[in-house]
Formats: sequence, structure tokens, C-alpha cells
Amino acid sequence: MAAPKRGRSGSAQSKPWRPLGFILIAIVALTGGMFASGHNTPRLGIDLAGGTSITLRAVAEPGQESAINKTNMDTAVDIMNRRVNGLGVSEAEVQTQGNKNIIVNIPKGTNSKEARQQVGTTAKLYFRPVLATEVSGGAATATPSPSASSSASDKATDKATDKATDKSTSSSSATPSATATSQGRAVTDALKADATPSASTSSKASSSASPSASSSSDDGTSKLQAQYAALDCTKKSVRATAGKGAKPTDSTVACGQNSQKQWQKYILGPAEVDGTDVKKAQAVFNTQTAAGWTVTMDFTGKGAKKFADITGKLAQNQSPQNQFAIVLDGEVVSDPYVKQALTGGNAEISGSFTQEEAQGLANMLSYGALPLSFKEDSVTTVTAALGGEQLHAGLIAGAIGLALVVLYLLVFYRGLSVIAIPSLMVSAILTYVIMSLLGPTIGFALNLPAVCGAIVAIGITADSFIVFFERIRDEIREGRSLRPAVERAWPRARRTILVSDFVSFLAAAVLFIVTVGKVQGFAFTLGLTTVLDVVVVFLFTKPLMTILARRKFFASGHKWSGLDPKALGAKPPLRRTRRPHAPVDPKEA
Repeated sequence: MAAPKRGRSGSAQSKPWRPLGFILIAIVALTGGMFASGHNTPRLGIDLAGGTSITLRAVAEPGQESAINKTNMDTAVDIMNRRVNGLGVSEAEVQTQGNKNIIVNIPKGTNSKEARQQVGTTAKLYFRPVLATEVSGGAATATPSPSASSSASDKATDKATDKATDKSTSSSSATPSATATSQGRAVTDALKADATPSASTSSKASSSASPSASSSSDDGTSKLQAQYAALDCTKKSVRATAGKGAKPTDSTVACGQNSQKQWQKYILGPAEVDGTDVKKAQAVFNTQTAAGWTVTMDFTGKGAKKFADITGKLAQNQSPQNQFAIVLDGEVVSDPYVKQALTGGNAEISGSFTQEEAQGLANMLSYGALPLSFKEDSVTTVTAALGGEQLHAGLIAGAIGLALVVLYLLVFYRGLSVIAIPSLMVSAILTYVIMSLLGPTIGFALNLPAVCGAIVAIGITADSFIVFFERIRDEIREGRSLRPAVERAWPRARRTILVSDFVSFLAAAVLFIVTVGKVQGFAFTLGLTTVLDVVVVFLFTKPLMTILARRKFFASGHKWSGLDPKALGAKPPLRRTRRPHAPVDPKEA
């Protein structure tokens, strides 16, 4: 029988402690890094730790289906990420699913209701002039409106607030208890006041067409009158449809809550500024005046001009047209009073804001201008208790799977399980430590599908050991002793293991790329454990097998070693034979 080849295989055979030392150093280093980082356990996903998962579906206007593209979806994900971060949520996940869906996962410990309102409110942001407003569903109440002022002027003095209160009172000229006629008159007057001067002074050439134009305008005014009169913002079903679908160029009705948490109804003019014109907004505590928490806004170049135009018009008009409404998804989130034209490209909204209210409004102004509209398809909330139960069930399933694999190895491979079981333990330790490190590093979260991927990986890892062991047994059946059998079996087993693991890794990679959300957790874990399987087999299993092959228990083929030649049906031992010498010619001698 030929002696084993020297080179790399011969070096590995003679110095198996080197790879064992290397993998031991790697385990110690990674474990030390895990404890040093303070993240001693893998970060858990929502389905295990508890939290809220929101599925949003992109909706395009008729004829604008092409707007739902990768660029706009990525922009929406970025804006939603900033919205959630604005709430102080650092571990939320926002990612696309397919071509039209966005999944937002918010962990426990967060005000999920507030986060849902912030993230789920996805329509565009508009600044519209207020034409009329009053408390809905009850007698009109004078409520202070926030005021908008230039950053160069006084910030929301008591006098300005009182004036805003007076304007709010006068704007409620038509109370719910008033007759439909008086309500209609108030709306009609507001719409006439909002009309531009050019609209009231037409040329003689166009006067012939004015009756039909006037009729169309009257029809629109009558429709708004009817909508405003019938609008009851105290009803959730009404609020869900009020102002929805209105074009930016049209007047509309809307609902919103005032500072006393009363529902207010509005009639609003065409949009003058949209959310894309707001460059930056932030909540600021004003220590120079008694304004308290305020919201500052910086506009883009175009936005500054638009905002100067609308505030200039509103400041010159009489009540109620000296207010503008900030409208998000058809709902009025703020209705500040304007006392002067704001031409500096920035403004401050002040009022009786709490810190949370100011921060919420700032977030809406900063991150409200999404390129697409979204519809909330589903909301799933998992309590921490339910997540703990699922984690417990997953761990039990993993333990059962591991126990079955160990039992199989003990029954069929007996002494060889001394190699397989430590190899499984090394693989498990590496998987756990790397998952713990990947949580804070790349945001990896261990969810239930990821646990399933780890359970599947137990079988893949055990399969690599079995391939190696069976190759060794084949060599023993051929009549070889253990040490040369190990070295001859390894190249054949190595090729099979690499091909098998490559196929598994390729499947995991494709699954990770074409899917999103929780399925990606399964694919990522499967791919990670497949790579670790190669590392463990090459740097731990093979060297350990080489060392144990020198021990008498295995080398002699003990019946409990799993390598008994008789039990395997081995052929008679192969022996080296010398070639007969050629006869020597006596004459040559």
C-alpha cells in the first residue's frame, strides 16, 4: 500500500494541533468580544421579544402607477426610518417587502400607538389657508390657536395668543346649533373672501361666459356648504373620509383636534405649500420668552417664496383667513395664526405645546412628505409573554432535534460520537457568539424562522460528519488500517462536504435575496451555519479525528469504536509486497 502523500495533507496529518489551536483562539476572541460589547445574548425579533409589526401597501393615483418604483420605495423607507428614530426608537426595522409593501417592526417598550400614527400616516403634507372653522359636534368654544411668527420677531407673546383666541372665536361664526342657512352664508362669505381680485374683475370679452363659470363656482360652493354643514368630526367613520382624496388645487373640508382635545372642523382653500418645501423642522424649548416648547421650520428656496406669499396674503385678510392649516393625510395637525408676512425662509410655530406634541409636529413636518401614499394592510402586535412562549417552544424544538441527532450518532457510530458531539458543540458556540455580535453590529434579530434555520443546520452539520465517517469506514472495508484510512478518506469526503454545503449556502443566499422580513431570518441563519459547518469540519473535526486515530481504542478497531473491521465486513488487511528482483547475469556479476 502506498504511503500517504506529503505536502499540505501530510502536514495536517503530522500537526493536527495547529488548526485545533486556531479555532480555540477564535472562540476565545469572539466570546471575549461578546462580553466586552455588553451584548451577551442574541437580539430577539418582534415575534420572540414582543412588539408591533405594521404592513403598509403603496397606492398610486389612477394613471400614475409608474410612481411605485424602487427609488420612491427606498425614499419612503428612509423617511419612515427617520420618523421612527424621531420617536427615540433605535431598534425598529423598516424594510420593503416585494414591490409595493413596506414592513415596519417596532419593538416592545415603545409607544406603539404613537409610532403607528407617525409611521402609518403616509400621505403628503400640505399647508392650506383656513376659510372657516368651528368646534364640531357641540357649541363653539374659543380655543387658542398656535401662532406662526418669523424667527426674527417676537415669539408667541401672551398678546399674540390672546389675539389668536379672538380670531378663533370669530372664525366660529357658524355654530352647530345655528341653522343651515346661517352656516351656508358663513361658508359662502369665506369662499368669496378667498377669491382673488382678478377673479372678480373680468373683461367684457369674457363676461359672456361668466354665467356658466359662475354657475360652476356656485355648484362647488354649494357642495362645500353641504359637506361642511354635514361634517361631524366626532365620528371616527366621518374623520376617516373627510378631506381624503382632495386634490391640492381644490378647496376641501377636514377635521383636526384642538389644544383641548376637541374635534374641530374646517373648510380649507387650495394648498399653497407642500411638505417637500420644508427643509428642516425641530422642536425647541424657547428660554427667551414664555413660549415654552415651539416648532421651528426652515424652508427650501422655493418653499420660502411660497410660504412668504401665503403668510403675506393671510396677514392682510380678516378672520378667519389669517390662519393656515398644516394638513397631513387629510387631517389638520396644526392651525397656526399668522400676524405678519414671513419672508426669511424660516418660521416658528408656538402655542401651549408639551414636549411630546412639539416633537410629534416637528416629525410630521420633517418627514411627512412621502413620495407615495400608503394604505395600512395589517397590524400585528405580539406581547412579550407570547413572544417568550414562542422562544421557549423554539428552544424545546431545537433541543429535541439535537437530542435525536446525538442519539443517532451514539447508536450508529458509537465511539465516533466522541468526535461528532464536540464538533456540534463548537458549531453551536460559534453560532451563538456570532449572532450575539451581529445584533449590535448589523441589526440582526433572531426571530422564530431564524430559530428554525438553526434547527435545520443541526442536521446539515451532522450530515458532514456522517459523510466523513462513512468514507473512513469504506477505506477500512477495503482492508486498510485506521490512520491511512483517515487520510485517504478525507479528500473524497472533503469534496462531497464542500459541494453539499455550497448548494445549501446558494439556496440560502437566493432565499435571502428574493424574500424579505422574517423569511430572511431563516435564510441568514441557514447561510451562516452552513459556512460555520465548513469551518468546524476543516479546523476541528478532521484534526480531532487524526489525533484519535493514533489512540489504541480506535486504531485497534474496538467493537465500541464504531470502526470495528469485523462489524464492517472488512477484507483481509492489505500488506506491502516487494517486487521480485530481476535475475542477475553471472557474466555481469
